[in-house]
Amino acid sequence: MAQTGEDRALTPVDSGPRLPPPWQGSNFHGWLRLLARNRFRVDARFLPRVVGITAATLRNTMLRQIQQRIWGERVATTTLERPPLFVLGHWRSGTTWLHEVLTLDLRHTYPSTYACMSPNHFLLTEHLMTGSLRFALPTLPSRRPMDAMAMGWDHPNEDEWALCHLGQPSPYSTSAFPNHPPQHPEYLDLERVPPPARERWKACFLGFLKQLTVRDPRRIVLKSPTHTYRIKVLLELFPEAQFVHIVRNPYEVFSSTIKLLKTLYTNFGLQQPRFLGLEEYVIARFVHLHERLGDGVGRLKPGQFHEVRYEDLVGDPVRETRAIYDHLALGDFDAVLLRLRRYVAEVHDHQAGRYRLTPAVRERIDARWGHVIRRYGYAGDERRQDGGGDHADP
Repeated sequence: MAQTGEDRALTPVDSGPRLPPPWQGSNFHGWLRLLARNRFRVDARFLPRVVGITAATLRNTMLRQIQQRIWGERVATTTLERPPLFVLGHWRSGTTWLHEVLTLDLRHTYPSTYACMSPNHFLLTEHLMTGSLRFALPTLPSRRPMDAMAMGWDHPNEDEWALCHLGQPSPYSTSAFPNHPPQHPEYLDLERVPPPARERWKACFLGFLKQLTVRDPRRIVLKSPTHTYRIKVLLELFPEAQFVHIVRNPYEVFSSTIKLLKTLYTNFGLQQPRFLGLEEYVIARFVHLHERLGDGVGRLKPGQFHEVRYEDLVGDPVRETRAIYDHLALGDFDAVLLRLRRYVAEVHDHQAGRYRLTPAVRERIDARWGHVIRRYGYAGDERRQDGGGDHADP
């Protein structure tokens, strides 16, 4: 990634409590491919981490084989009773908040953090590792360092991480080698992936969802921003799938995404990150996401898609969630109303991060994202957020 003048102003983020490196959830062959693709260019200070991760991946591969012997036939013959409900949206647009809200419904299930970080054997080990052997799990911060949202092994998480740890190429691999070019960008929308590899991806994704269904047969609610690019491919798997897209003030999304990536690169990287080209990467990926989203939404039937603004959702979560239920015919909203109100009361003190943008960065965003900003009614709505940091006006 080429360096820009703005990028040189970027400095490492104070990421707060450290997250355990997710690569220890991979299988050995996927981990080896990740290292080989990047020519084993690990900074010397991270070599002990590599040794520990390698040992974990060997254990995961063994447990995967045991799980396959016990559960393989049942997983293979399992079908999803209902197609998944997908939460779509750019990173830092409120997808986590919306995912948490939709999984309050006792008619829904979701991939837990444990399942996403241990997808090779969670059917075999999740009950023990999150129960009587919980002490053996790596300690997670009680709050996510990028946004202070609550986290835990039983919380909903992104299924993209599961695909990554199952050995599928994923853009998320970039956070392992942040000083190299972005990893597997073709796996965002999958349209440039050769047909045999795309079919392997689809089989792996469906296999993971079948495992979730064996664990819990309720309807699965999935949230990975990468799926926002993939509606076309997801419809090939699930023609009747439904989608909720959340959009947030793009100026806020930009700064928050920069912070997110810096946090991930600092916590998960096997190199000391330099953050070169980070702003251009975020800008270009945002444009690509909305291009693919527009194409995908055009393929959907009435009742398959609903859109919500983050600001409206946090301003009146009952009204906006009811609208989602009504538009997508998700069932009796009153059945979840009490749980929703209790959840909102628990998180009402949460404050979204705030940043300020320099005039130069704001001009770049207006020039490249202006059509999205206008489409969703955010023109003239840049908000001062807490700030300092890399994008602060002096």
